[in-house]
Amino acid sequence: MNKIIGILAHVDCGKTTFCEQLLYHTNAIRKRGRVDNKDTFLDNHDIEKQRGITIFSEQATFKYNESNYYLIDTPGHIDFSPDMERSIGIMDYAVIIISAIEKVQSHTKTVFRLLRKYNVPTIFFVNKIDREGANLDEVISDIKNSLTSDVINISDNLNLDLDNILNEDIIEFIAERDDYLFERYLEEDYDKDLWIDTMKKMIKESNIYPLMYGSAIQDIGINEFIKRLDYLTYTNYNKEYEFIGKVYKIKYDDNKNRITYIKALQGSIKVKDEVNYSQGNNVNEKINEIRIYNSNKYTSINEAYAGEVFAVCGLSKASIGDLVLSHNISEVKLSKFKVKNNLEMVPTLKSKVIFDNSLNIREVLGYFNILNNEEPALNVVWDETLKEIHIHAMGKIQLEILKAIVKNRFNIDVEFGPCEILYKETIESEIIGYGHFEPLGHYAEVHLRITPNDRNSGVSFDSIAHVDDLILGHQNLVKTHIFEKDHKGILGGYPLTDVNITLLTGRAHNKHTSGGDFREATFRALRQGLENTKNILLEPYYKFSIEIAIDYVGRVMSDISKMSGEFEPPIINENLAIVNGRGPVATFMDYSLEIVSFSKGTGSISYIFDGYDICHNTEEVLEKRNYDKDSDIEYTSNSIFCSKGQAYVVKGNEAKTHMHCLCK
Repeated sequence: MNKIIGILAHVDCGKTTFCEQLLYHTNAIRKRGRVDNKDTFLDNHDIEKQRGITIFSEQATFKYNESNYYLIDTPGHIDFSPDMERSIGIMDYAVIIISAIEKVQSHTKTVFRLLRKYNVPTIFFVNKIDREGANLDEVISDIKNSLTSDVINISDNLNLDLDNILNEDIIEFIAERDDYLFERYLEEDYDKDLWIDTMKKMIKESNIYPLMYGSAIQDIGINEFIKRLDYLTYTNYNKEYEFIGKVYKIKYDDNKNRITYIKALQGSIKVKDEVNYSQGNNVNEKINEIRIYNSNKYTSINEAYAGEVFAVCGLSKASIGDLVLSHNISEVKLSKFKVKNNLEMVPTLKSKVIFDNSLNIREVLGYFNILNNEEPALNVVWDETLKEIHIHAMGKIQLEILKAIVKNRFNIDVEFGPCEILYKETIESEIIGYGHFEPLGHYAEVHLRITPNDRNSGVSFDSIAHVDDLILGHQNLVKTHIFEKDHKGILGGYPLTDVNITLLTGRAHNKHTSGGDFREATFRALRQGLENTKNILLEPYYKFSIEIAIDYVGRVMSDISKMSGEFEPPIINENLAIVNGRGPVATFMDYSLEIVSFSKGTGSISYIFDGYDICHNTEEVLEKRNYDKDSDIEYTSNSIFCSKGQAYVVKGNEAKTHMHCLCK
């Protein structure tokens, strides 16, 4: 049986030490490394050793009883959470490490929420139970209050064999969550096997969350954890069906060879097999090599099976999130494997890459495009107008690490400009946009209805154009051009979002129309529509939770109001207060430092990205941005028509009356 187990935690909870113990006790490694000694098995990158934190998700393998385990160690710092979130998407089970001293922390809450989003069954391990001040009951109470009430301690009676894992508390806990078992429990009709099977199923379906405890550094409770993990978990992968795999990571080796990491969802795949994957259009390529990675070392194998995570060479264009298929499999069969790749953990900041003028700018851009393939959240963009490379970032720690990575891998020195907020734009009311492109020898016309959509829904597209007016091939061209890049709004030139774009009608010419004509007509129609409706500036928001001594509650509530945030009534627990609320990233991003300062280190704030909403200081932002929509050479609302062999320009505000199709 193949099982993929992910290990997640807030920074400094002992996650890496815990992984070392698991690997040591299952004979996967001969010597346990220490973070302090910079010799841990999974933190193998020089930067990780120097920093003492996990930066890149890594995989290890071990065998236990009849199962093959793939252990996924994930970053614990929020700046590297996109990598962590993608790793969650391939896990069969997750283990959250919680410090018995710090209890549930900000990133713990984020991790648990993401595991619920991806329906990953979860087990808790309370670490550092040997430390002075550790109180298991308080940790469990904190988990119940902060995460889930369906947590049950299964670590008591550790000396008992697994067949006697159930005690009276666990038996009652399970019965309370199953109507059939509850009736049997009341009738004192207890069947151990039935209870065990139900418990396993409840864990698998995330209805209950087992908890164990120990100390990774002191090797307490590790063996017992492994036994219970193996006993209570199971998977049902089918090796007989056609192969379907999901790309979850891209890396480049020292020779710049592209390595594609895949989780096999079903079936099997062999070296030299031809696979098919989607890149807008289907791509067919051969698998040249299959590797099973164990930290930074690998073993080449001839065949990989369902439930395994492996890497392949030979796929030159596959992107993270692509499904890799051995055959052209029907959409019906693929539907259950297709999951939207909309990450919750997304950057809210932008920065400019600064480097020496003597460097070849295209070469530097090439290096950053490699990094972008490995970490799509960077969203590397070349600004042709400014001749600058821009990247998106989660925070300042990520930029520090990125600087070291660029030096380490490409031997160039870079700096990053000040972090700027990533704003977006949308519209307030529905509008129809018209675009026509007809210089001599070309022809395309497009009519688009642009409608406001739900907040944080992105851009969607549909078509109601009749094939008699515009063939499907041309309709698909319009769709392609809508999604080929982020489109600028007219307020500050920020990306357009939260709109539905409907193709109403259009026209082509049998002789003169080429593919690029519809690109021009589509962009002009979109821009023309935006210029004829009210536009709205959006900014990113945080949900926050502030824990503070009760003496500082008044100060905190005043600060929140000043920073254009909102909050719920404080929750008072003896001398501690918890203030939950929501506010703009721009005003709250550095508030943690202020809290630490005025509370003398006793207060803290945890953030969760909460999407985009209306900007709290639109005029100030736009004044600073100083964007002139009419001077943007990339975009224009003007249409081009042709008469008597001569092309002429029609301004956007007059374009509607010149259209060749019937305007709606």
